[in-house]
Amino acid sequence: MVERVQNYAGKRALVTGAAQGIGRAIAEELHRRGAEVLLLDRKAEKVAAFAAELNALRDGSAAAHVVDLTDAEAIKKIGAELHSAKKTVNLLVNNAGVELDLSIEKLSSADFDLIIAVNLRAPFLMVQSLLPCFAEAGGAIVNVSSIHSTHAFLNAIPYAASKAGLNAMTRNLALELAPRHIRVNAVAPGYIDTAMWDEWLASSPDPEKLARETTALHPLGRRGLPGDVARMVAYLGSDEPEWITGTVTVIDGGLTLRAHP
Repeated sequence: MVERVQNYAGKRALVTGAAQGIGRAIAEELHRRGAEVLLLDRKAEKVAAFAAELNALRDGSAAAHVVDLTDAEAIKKIGAELHSAKKTVNLLVNNAGVELDLSIEKLSSADFDLIIAVNLRAPFLMVQSLLPCFAEAGGAIVNVSSIHSTHAFLNAIPYAASKAGLNAMTRNLALELAPRHIRVNAVAPGYIDTAMWDEWLASSPDPEKLARETTALHPLGRRGLPGDVARMVAYLGSDEPEWITGTVTVIDGGLTLRAHP
């Protein structure tokens, strides 16, 4: 294993959707680099167990918060509680997201509203809620977008719209928060091996064939791993890229270099 730079000592990072997949990998990476991590997820048992694992490695270095990101008042409460406890946040990672693989005929307005609420509105509300928690010295925000934001895929209309909106919001937040010394960037992963990805493969008539075909789409020869995204998030959230803001970094193994992924 490559040794990670311990560049988060004394810092606090909040990660949404932290109980599994990319969010879990991001939290693990930040924790490995010395951060205290605040883990937000709607799955109470999973996020509590994860916090316990991290605290076993370094006592007091992780805390679990159960939050439904469709609930605007619950998001506001998180920020208010942290501010009241005088807990400074150095990095916010808006990772939580939902996706529905449905055609336009099968999508309901409730489906559309759910995806926009979690993938687009919640990141905005998280930023708004946590602004008072950032120190005068500033900090960083990293939004987890997707290659769906710039490339069309079947059965992904509301998801693609939410991620395209997240890219636009990233740029606008970067401009608005620059005077506060808060940098805002996004990462756009491609095909990443997570539980959600495994479920999608399993829904295929021939999962093994689909796995081979999707792997072959990548010029670098493999699909992504959660750690590939986590390391870029950790870099963007650290003090190293002090002059980088308003960007969307694609992490897809070269998938979107092709005319059609």
